[in-house]
Amino acid sequence: MDSIVVLSWFLCVLVVAARGGLGAVSRDIFILAGQSNMAGRGGVFGGKWDGDVPEECRPSPWVFRLSAGLEWEEAREPLHADIDVGKTCGVGPGMAFANEVVKARGAGGLVGLVPCAVGGTKIGQWSRGTRLYDELVQRAMQAIGGGTIRAVLWYQGESDTVRKKDAEGYKDKMERFIMDLRSDLNLPSLLVIQVALASGEGKFIEKVRRAQMGITLPNVKCVDAKGLRLKPDKLHLTTMSQVQLGIRLARAYLDSTTHHHYQFNFNINHTQVLAC
Repeated sequence: MDSIVVLSWFLCVLVVAARGGLGAVSRDIFILAGQSNMAGRGGVFGGKWDGDVPEECRPSPWVFRLSAGLEWEEAREPLHADIDVGKTCGVGPGMAFANEVVKARGAGGLVGLVPCAVGGTKIGQWSRGTRLYDELVQRAMQAIGGGTIRAVLWYQGESDTVRKKDAEGYKDKMERFIMDLRSDLNLPSLLVIQVALASGEGKFIEKVRRAQMGITLPNVKCVDAKGLRLKPDKLHLTTMSQVQLGIRLARAYLDSTTHHHYQFNFNINHTQVLAC
C-alpha cells in the first residue's frame, strides 16, 4: 500500500482515538482459545519465562488485547499472563499471528486479540455452561463492542490424548462447541481455525488429530502443527515454533473467505475512512 495512504490512515486513527478514545476505533477481533500451547509456553523453563520476544512478536501500534479486566490495551507478550494464571506464560502464537495479518494487509484497521486459553484443559471443560465457556462468551461479547469478531483461533486437545474414551469423543464435542459458540455469539458463519496437535500428554495423539482433521462443519479450517520443534518436555512448542505457527494461522485466515469478504468491503469504504 502506498506510504501516503498508510500515513493518512494512521493519522485518521489518531484523530478518532483522540475524539473518543481507543474504544471508538473499530477492530478486527480474534479469539485465542484452547490450552497451554495457545496460552504460550515458549521460553518458559523451570517455571520462569526467559523474556525473549522475537521480532515477529513485538508490540505494534495496530495490535491490542482485551485484558482480564475487560479493558483494551496494547498487546504484548505474554498475552495470557493475566488469563492463564495457574502457570507461567511465555510466547504463544497470538502476536506473530496479529503482526503477520497487519503486515499482509497493510493499514486495514486495528487488530484486537481476546486471550481465553487455559492450560491443562480438556475439550469437555469448554462445553456450554462450563466456567471456561461462559467466560469466553462474556469476553467475546465485550469485545464485539469494539469491533467485529473475524475468527476463533483454537489450539487444544493435548489433555484429551490420555484416555481412549476422551480421544474417541473429541470430534463430537468439538463440533458441539463450535455450533454452540456460533449460536451464542449470533455468528452462524464464524470462522474457526483449529490447530492439529503436535504433541500430547498421552498415547492417543493420532486419534485426536484425526478427529480434528475430520471435522467437516462449514468455515472450519485446520492448521497442522505436527513437525514443529518442541521443548525438552516434548509437549510444548518452542518460542520459534510458536512464531511459525502464528504465521501459519495468519496465512490460513488471510486465505479464508471471511478475510476476502472483509477486504472487499474495506476497499469499497476506504475513501470514507480516509475522509474522517
